[in-house]
Amino acid sequence: MEIALSLDELRQLSLWSADCAERALPLYEAVAPDDRRPREAIEAAREFGAGGNRTKAIRTAAWGALKAAGEVNDPAAEAAARAAVAAAGSAYLHPLAAATQAKHIIGAAQYAAYAHELAGRDPSSVVSWAIDRVPPVVRDVLRRYPDGTPGRSRLGELHRQLESALRQPSPS
Repeated sequence: MEIALSLDELRQLSLWSADCAERALPLYEAVAPDDRRPREAIEAAREFGAGGNRTKAIRTAAWGALKAAGEVNDPAAEAAARAAVAAAGSAYLHPLAAATQAKHIIGAAQYAAYAHELAGRDPSSVVSWAIDRVPPVVRDVLRRYPDGTPGRSRLGELHRQLESALRQPSPS
């Protein structure tokens, strides 16, 4: 079954995801100040969100950030880079009614919160920030998909927390 999904909805998701990932970017750049790959992935998500085309450049930037995550020797920085991967990847959310798609909607927020936690900071502040700033259309998109299937890890807990909150109606 296919989910109705417009380009405008994907753009709004990409902008929110970029905002979420950017919350963790300083944790990466503190460890690898000369490596721009996670920043470039976030910039690619923003460019698409601002009206750019979905091009190979977005995927290339996402792959670059993923490689950066694998190369950095710091758990918080790795999670921050993975938030950037998720932000760029949000432009390619599939319109398939599959539980696995929920992680593509909340991945940037999830990994940004996890990065903060791994750095000894409060992840709930990132979770709250993401929930408070999510556009109503992103909540609506998430509700069209089946519930996600997060694991039992700490990342899974953050996924459940975010998904549960984002499936609620927008506050008036």
